[in-house]
Amino acid sequence: MKKIFKISLLATALSLSFSCSDELINDGTSGESQPTNTFTDVQLAQGAITNDAVPAGFINGIYAQMFQTGTGGTTNHDDFGQKGYDIFGDMLCGDMALSVSSYGWYRADITEFQAPLDFTRGRNRMVWRYYYRIIRSANNVIKSLGGNDANPDLQENKFNLGQAKVMRAHSYFYLTQYFQKEYNGAEEILPMYIEPITSNLPKSTASEIYDLMENDLTEAIGLLEGFNRSDKVQVNQDIAKIMLAYVLGAKGGRDGEVATLTQQVIDAGNHTMLASSEVTNGFNNYQNPSWMWGVDITETNELGLVSWWGQIDAYSYSYAWAGDLKAMDSDLYAAIPNDDARKGQFLNLPSVGRHLQPLYKFYHDAAEFPKFGTGPQSGLTADYVYMRIEEAYLLNAEANAKNGAEGAARTSLKALVERRVPDASYIDALSGQALLDEIYLQTRIELWGEGKSFLAMKRFKATTSRGANHLSFVGEAIPYNDEKMQFEIPLDEIQNNPFISNQNQ
Repeated sequence: MKKIFKISLLATALSLSFSCSDELINDGTSGESQPTNTFTDVQLAQGAITNDAVPAGFINGIYAQMFQTGTGGTTNHDDFGQKGYDIFGDMLCGDMALSVSSYGWYRADITEFQAPLDFTRGRNRMVWRYYYRIIRSANNVIKSLGGNDANPDLQENKFNLGQAKVMRAHSYFYLTQYFQKEYNGAEEILPMYIEPITSNLPKSTASEIYDLMENDLTEAIGLLEGFNRSDKVQVNQDIAKIMLAYVLGAKGGRDGEVATLTQQVIDAGNHTMLASSEVTNGFNNYQNPSWMWGVDITETNELGLVSWWGQIDAYSYSYAWAGDLKAMDSDLYAAIPNDDARKGQFLNLPSVGRHLQPLYKFYHDAAEFPKFGTGPQSGLTADYVYMRIEEAYLLNAEANAKNGAEGAARTSLKALVERRVPDASYIDALSGQALLDEIYLQTRIELWGEGKSFLAMKRFKATTSRGANHLSFVGEAIPYNDEKMQFEIPLDEIQNNPFISNQNQ
């Protein structure tokens, strides 16, 4: 049953964040004037002094932006929030193949790399605009609660501030992953907005942005102590710890801290990994105990054709059914053992056009399964997953292996794999590069289609090669730091931000 909380959350989010507060979703990119018919951060601050529901409402607005269509500033059918950019990453690194392209979504800009190779392409702006919108929103909430160094008196406002800092760090993290080839602390990469201003800023160095993310997440972990969230759409202390683990893992050299953070989340016992029987359950219910962070999609969200489900789910009446087919890379599929339950997530019929589509991993509604194209074109109610507890085990194994604690790495890896195969004892003999290779492989298999493969490719400094079921660049070795793996600062930011345009001259 859908929670009443979700209805009230959306009503609050839409009324506060989208109807009357364009300022809140102003993306902070250059050339956009300050709206006048909005709540200002001063008004927010005045309300927050006595009413913790005011900043809470704006926090809910941030979460709503994560799954609303058009938050990248377009009417494109691949513009639907965080899950849209998860697809971008999975396709860029090659783990997700566009095996049939009838309508053209993702083909040129993403699978043929035209956006990463050409700053005038619109997908660069979509990524940029979406994450800076979230940052702008988070900055507004942070300012309303006293600013970056605040420690609010009201307990609820501590929780609100912690959530806002997690969301700001989350957006900067994805910007660093998409707009820098690999971590280089001295490289100037992005403007770093920490106040709700609309004036231009020059690019900050990667080290400055990583320091901000680390500080935000460390402070959020403290602020969120004791926070019992009302719904999984809200970030909590466990999510802040995993986000910090992702940040430190991407930076490198902090493996011991990553291992500690992820072990703390595992030991907290708030979530349980999926059993083998559950890996083909559709991944459509946010109440699943493995989901750490997700959103309960309801009909009031009015999602359908333009949605993550529309692009991935062949049972919904949308692109994945009609002719833009997304499939697992054929070489990655071949690497899955035949007795692995996850092999059953994909259609294994080479003679059928839908070969290796995730027909059994992602589907909207079991009642419609397995009738193609019978799901709703509007009014989708299948939920979105942003983070699962399996990520904690995989990050823990990775960090321990890189830090020389191979016994602990094998323990975490085996805890997951033994839930997928009848016999995971082979892991006991792994060490060195073979252990790291297995962790990377298991990360790609376990989290396929969930937007984490691109991040793992960067952390492992991997070189990818597309299997035969891709439409382009088949068999070409593409390293993690290739030009094709980095979006470009968009044209309008270069034109309108004199700090950046002068640097590009």
